[in-house]
Parts: sequence; C-alpha cells; structure tokens
Amino acid sequence: MNAAAHADIDGRYAWTRLLVSVLIATIGSVGMWSVVVVLPAVQAEFGVDRAAASLPYTMTMVGFAFGNVALGRIVDRTGIFLPLVASAAALFVGYGLAAMVPSIWAFALLQGLIGFGASSTFGPLIADLSHWFRKRRGVAVAAAASGNYFAGAIWPLAMQLTLPDEGWRFTYAAISIFCAATMVPLALLLRRRAPGALPMSAGAPASTGQTRTIDLSPRALQLLLAVAGIGCCVAMSMPQVHIVAYCVDLGFGVARGSEMLSLMLVGGIASRLASGFLADYIGGVKTLLIGSVLQCAALVAYIPFDGLASLYVVSLVFGLSQGGIVPSYAIIVREYLPAHEAGQRVGIVIMSTIAGMALGGWLSGWIYDLTGSYAAAFWNGIAFNMLNIAIMTMLLWRTRIPRILAA
Repeated sequence: MNAAAHADIDGRYAWTRLLVSVLIATIGSVGMWSVVVVLPAVQAEFGVDRAAASLPYTMTMVGFAFGNVALGRIVDRTGIFLPLVASAAALFVGYGLAAMVPSIWAFALLQGLIGFGASSTFGPLIADLSHWFRKRRGVAVAAAASGNYFAGAIWPLAMQLTLPDEGWRFTYAAISIFCAATMVPLALLLRRRAPGALPMSAGAPASTGQTRTIDLSPRALQLLLAVAGIGCCVAMSMPQVHIVAYCVDLGFGVARGSEMLSLMLVGGIASRLASGFLADYIGGVKTLLIGSVLQCAALVAYIPFDGLASLYVVSLVFGLSQGGIVPSYAIIVREYLPAHEAGQRVGIVIMSTIAGMALGGWLSGWIYDLTGSYAAAFWNGIAFNMLNIAIMTMLLWRTRIPRILAA
C-alpha cells in the first residue's frame, strides 16, 4: 500500500466516503421497507390471507440475501461501484414493473428483484467501507449500516405523502424513478478501490487482517455466525415486519403502525451508532451479545403491552435494543477472518440474517393465521433469540486474547 493510500485510512477521504455511503444506503434500502408499508393495501387489493400477503416480503429478503453474497464477491474483485450501478438498475426495473402487476405472485417475484437491488447498499457497502477504517472501524461500520435504518425511518413516512390518495402503485412508480436518478450519480463518487482490499493473487499482504483469534476453524466460525444470524433475525422480524398489520388488527390504523415502525428504526439508528463505539473498545462478539439479550427482553415486553401509548414506548425500546446486532456481525468477520475475503464473508453472514428475517416474516404470518393473534409469534421469536444468545456466549468463551497486527 503506498503512502497516500495509507494516509486515507481513517483520514478525511474515508469520512467523506462514509457520508456518501450512508446517503446511498438510505436511498437504496427503500427496497427493504416499502413492502412492509404497503402490505395491508396489497392484501386487500389481491384478496389473500396474511401468510400469502407476507410472501412478497419473504421474496424481498430472498433477493436481498442472494444479492449480499453475489455482489459481495464482486466487491472483493472490483470494488463497490459496479454493484451499486447494478442495484440502481434493479430498483428502477423492479419498482416500475411492480407498479403494474395483476397478481400477488407477480408482485412477490418482482419484490425479489427489488430486494436484490437493495442488497449492495448493505453488506457489500459495509465490507467495502471497512477497508477505509482501522481505529474507528466499529463506528464506521455501524454508521454505514444505519443508512438501512434511516431508510426505515424516513421512507414509511415519505410514502404516506402519496399512498393514501394516489395508492401503492403510483408510490412504487415514483420510487423507481427516484432511485435511478439519485443512486448512479452518488455511486460515481465511490469509484476508487479500497486500499488493502486486493485479493492475495493481486499483491495483497500475506496477513489475514485478523485482530482476534478463536479456537474454531474459519469454516466452523462462519457456520456458527450464519446460524446465529438466523436466530436473531427471526426474532427481529416479528415487530419490524408485522407492526403495521398488528396496529391495524388492534384498530389503530396504518398511519400509527408506520409511525411505530419509524420510531423503532430511529431507536435502531441510535443503537447502531452506540454499538459501533462500544465495539471499538470491547469487540464485536460482546457487543452483539449485549444487543441480543436486550432484544429478547424487549420482545417479552410486547406481549403484555398492546395499548397505543405502550406500543409506542415498547417499539422505541425494541429499536434501542436491537439496532447494533446486525452490524456487529460485519465487525466480527473483520476481527476473526481474512480481510481480502471481507465482501464474500460479510455477504454470507448478512444472507443468513436476511434468511432469518424472511423466515420470521413468513412464520409470524403463518402463526397468526393459525392462532388468530400475534402472541404465539412473539414467543416464537423469543425462542429463536435464545439460540443466538447461546452461540454468542460460546464464541466469547472460545475467543483467545486479542493480538495486535504489525503495520
């Protein structure tokens, strides 16, 4: 690495790049949240049950998961620019065609394309950015990941500007145009390749970039992280996916549910940033374990409190509890696994978390249809959350004393 590139790590350019990355993530991550907001309207228009109406969200997560791995591998080879352009194109086509579909099945299929389009603005973007920071990597990763939650906080409210009067189809068409018009110009600002991200065959240093060691093989650690990601995100998906529908069932309406979702994700932003600072001092595993325990406690609180005011409070507490969990996986990958494989390995772990969100979103709808309420779905999430806590505790126990790399 030359002196200029070395100076850019943790430097002014790195922080500028972080700002652009957060902006791109805030725009592109609409692909994860828009379907949650339109779920009641789509269900009513197509005349399907709650489980079938949850299928488009599941397909969104499938596309998002696949994109995190596929585009993450491309990031390891070429950098983030091409994946971001591909994402902008997928969002443009996906939203544009989804606005004209005649059935829930076609809508679900296009939501898969939309999910793929949103994917490069999360795992691949985080992996790319992690190479530009060393001392403040936890903060940078958490801030970049917060773009996803900025999207969740902003887009549900922005969609209310057109959704009540113009309908979900017009809203989707407007999103299509906006994503294409903004993401490509911003992607041009990130064309520069990350220093230290070159594969071994292209002249990268022999070091793996690890800062911690563990009594597990890389393959075993990757597998455990994947299982842990499924566990935490099945739990996480219950409020995030169904809070709007839950409020409709309780008679509070779509607007109140959207406000709770936004409040939840605003809390998640604060949690992510705080977790990033914490991870720089105590490491990713401990940070994730703390978040997982707090998330489990917040899920328990949803069960007895279903009044309007109490749901606002519990939603905020839930957001403050769980926001730092998913970014912590990226930090753990960078602490324990080879740096030049960051895009692919972060993508695999993010894929598992999205698989958990997809499974949890559908499973909660299925349990609702089976039982007629969301109480059992909350308990299901709590059980999966305990699996995550168990794995993180084991990883903490197997971690050796951190070592400091030579320059």
